[in-house]
Amino acid sequence: MNLLWITICVFYASYSAKCQEDDEGPYKGKYLGKLNSYHHQVSGDIYVIDEYSILLSSFSYDGNGADTFFWAGASNRPGPQGFIVPDEYGHTNVLERYLNKDLTLSLPDKKKITDIRWFAVYDIWSQNTFGDIYIPEEFEPPTIQTVGQLTGKKNNVSSGDIQILDAKTLKIKFFEYDGKAKDAYFWVGVGPQPGPKGYKVPDEKGYLEPIRSYKEQTIILELPGDLTIFTIDWFSIYDHSTNENLGSFIVPDGLNVPPSLVKIISHKNELPNCLQLHKDFQVSWEIFGPQITIQLAGNVAENEYMSFGISGSPSQSQMLNSDVTVAYIDGYRGFAADYNISALTPCVKILGQYKGVCKDELVGGQDNNQLHTAVRENGINIITYRRFLISPDSGDKEYQTDQPLYVIWALGKLDKNKEPAFHDKYPKANISIQVNPKEPKNNCFAFTRDETGRKNKTEIWDKGELDGKASRVFNAYLGPSGGVKGYQGLTGQPPTALAWYINGMLVPEIWLRRGLTYAFRVYGGNNPHMAELYHPLIITDEPHGGFDKLTDEQQSKIRVLAGIEYSRRGRPRPTSAGPLCLARHAEDRDRRLDDDFPSFKKYNRSLVYTCEKGDPAILEFTPNTSWPDIVYYNSFTQSNMGWKIHIIDTFSSFSKSNGIPRCALSYVFMTISLFVCHLRLFNCL
Repeated sequence: MNLLWITICVFYASYSAKCQEDDEGPYKGKYLGKLNSYHHQVSGDIYVIDEYSILLSSFSYDGNGADTFFWAGASNRPGPQGFIVPDEYGHTNVLERYLNKDLTLSLPDKKKITDIRWFAVYDIWSQNTFGDIYIPEEFEPPTIQTVGQLTGKKNNVSSGDIQILDAKTLKIKFFEYDGKAKDAYFWVGVGPQPGPKGYKVPDEKGYLEPIRSYKEQTIILELPGDLTIFTIDWFSIYDHSTNENLGSFIVPDGLNVPPSLVKIISHKNELPNCLQLHKDFQVSWEIFGPQITIQLAGNVAENEYMSFGISGSPSQSQMLNSDVTVAYIDGYRGFAADYNISALTPCVKILGQYKGVCKDELVGGQDNNQLHTAVRENGINIITYRRFLISPDSGDKEYQTDQPLYVIWALGKLDKNKEPAFHDKYPKANISIQVNPKEPKNNCFAFTRDETGRKNKTEIWDKGELDGKASRVFNAYLGPSGGVKGYQGLTGQPPTALAWYINGMLVPEIWLRRGLTYAFRVYGGNNPHMAELYHPLIITDEPHGGFDKLTDEQQSKIRVLAGIEYSRRGRPRPTSAGPLCLARHAEDRDRRLDDDFPSFKKYNRSLVYTCEKGDPAILEFTPNTSWPDIVYYNSFTQSNMGWKIHIIDTFSSFSKSNGIPRCALSYVFMTISLFVCHLRLFNCL
């Protein structure tokens, strides 16, 4: 009899979760029951989210109580022996009117649901209960569930414990996979065992391309769109090239897990073909006559752009020489500008020619995109534009309809001029589409936004600091900007591909004393024909740099302090273009994983250094009383590559004002840095 009762309970738990998912909308948590209503039109359903929180669904109260609060306690029934439960805003104010509202409440002082026996809407002045609900003694609130480990079959697939954090989120501990399968994905579906029919799960970075190798890494995955743990039966590492399950686990029925607080953002797509490029980006299209209509939809910030276009190579996805559209919304106005990528750098004019990611109009072409609509809804930018399949601009590529077409895409931040800065998200795998398929194809799913707080704000790397007391000579060379934790996090500015490394540090802040002469030994490249790698060093009174690509009017507003001289015709020329010393990612490293490094020190050790032969350019300068207190070192040709120089009167006041003996510490650190720089810069000449 006991076994039968347990079986019925387990079946009911599983059935109720699936029924709620199917019939009542998204899973809200473990259903506790309806509020007992006594006075003031109190009503609503109660769901337990986790051991600390509850959800009041469709809650109503007329607001006419004198001194009424959400109230809970451990006595036999509601009464004065209880405590206030803060409202949905965390406040303990007298309750106002509610009408059919959903709200989440958390018990105060880390109290748990199992610590109380009832929850009520209670009036302290009259000691009346307007509505209540009781918690059963054996009630088990939803909590994180451990469901075993991955059962590996091939390619060294294995893992530690797998945890279901909530209805949409999985945590796989110590995941291992050699990355050698040709077309393997995180894959989920329904049925007794993994098979080719199912859904791709974005990796921990949101990408939908074949998964990379992992070495005992702990990763968190979010089920895409409106999928939940209750709508799938298995999770797999599945190779579609061989239709093999490389490792999997079966999802148990009736999991008592918290509901997901990830917000699902539905987006209605009216075009027949749609391709999900990334968790946060999708493209859809339709051909009508000689034109193609394209819609880009992205879960992006207001200062970010979306880009999509035809690859620069007919046989693979390649950004160099590609033809792309850069789309964004500036206030109430949308843009879908036609760009040409002739070099992997923001657009720059060198020797009279524009190179890099440049608008077609700057390189002798024309903008052939016709903006149709642009709107921002629920944090999603939706931009629709049209263009001819065969453009009259010879610089544009053709949307071929009789064979697969390789495409590229990227997401990134806009700079101060509303131009695309270096992209944060982009594909590594080849992507091809059938522009005009026999039957429409659509693999897009709803966007999601994490509102759980589980993904904490990215911790930036420690800021580098140098001062001019220990040494008056600094080595300046180039290296990668380092993702969100690097240049972007340290300076708060949109990055480019490269940044200045000074004495082995990524864009350190430098303190120099007025009246002393200093010098930068510059290894920023001296070949102006290489747009990506030509960066003479300059010092100005504005933070961005890129002086050479500014208009005459813009240049006239900037004070150049060092690094530029003027020709007889008044044109600026750099004076500090030295041979190139460059730090690069190793061939087997993926730049998109830069933020996985906990510190710049470890990141720097992963880079490979190469240097050209030749003596460095010397940028010598003496700050004087006319210099501002803060100036900036940067690149003559490109913006956002350097950072601050503090100009001070005495080092003693500098150390005292900052409260630490920075000079002494800097001397030790600089000595080590100079030794490392000496080894790296000159042993490779």
